[in-house]
Amino acid sequence: MEYIMAKADMADAIHNILHTTIRTIYPKYYPQEVVDFFCQHHSREHVLEGIASGNMGVLVDGDVIVGTGCYDSNHITGVYVLPDYQKHGCGSKIMDCLEAEISKKFDTVFLDASLSAVRLYEHRGYKTVGHGIYELENDVKLVYEIMEKKLEVN
Repeated sequence: MEYIMAKADMADAIHNILHTTIRTIYPKYYPQEVVDFFCQHHSREHVLEGIASGNMGVLVDGDVIVGTGCYDSNHITGVYVLPDYQKHGCGSKIMDCLEAEISKKFDTVFLDASLSAVRLYEHRGYKTVGHGIYELENDVKLVYEIMEKKLEVN
């Protein structure tokens, strides 16, 4: 598997990864309003903005894009892996690449962890430094962990 920079012609595949993962995994942890919020947030336009930033990559297995990751400054803004490829090291590979890129300029990395990903990040050395709550419709609250990790600067 190889992690490469995302290109505009990959937008549909990335959009599919985001929505497939959100609709498959998030309902196990969150109510439908949260699932809908994330799907709306991760629109095709949002994907194109991530690609244009130069901070979005994809994990490719042969000719299949199986995961994606993105960052802004020293904040990892998203890591998504197709459900069929989860628990095979794909998320860790993406995280390794994102952390290596961020460590070129920063000694600390931050991320907002969904409930489904907290244990993965803890195993990578992240510590919870706060809790976020985002108010959605129908009095539903999106709850997430704010996590950080000290990096070795490259």
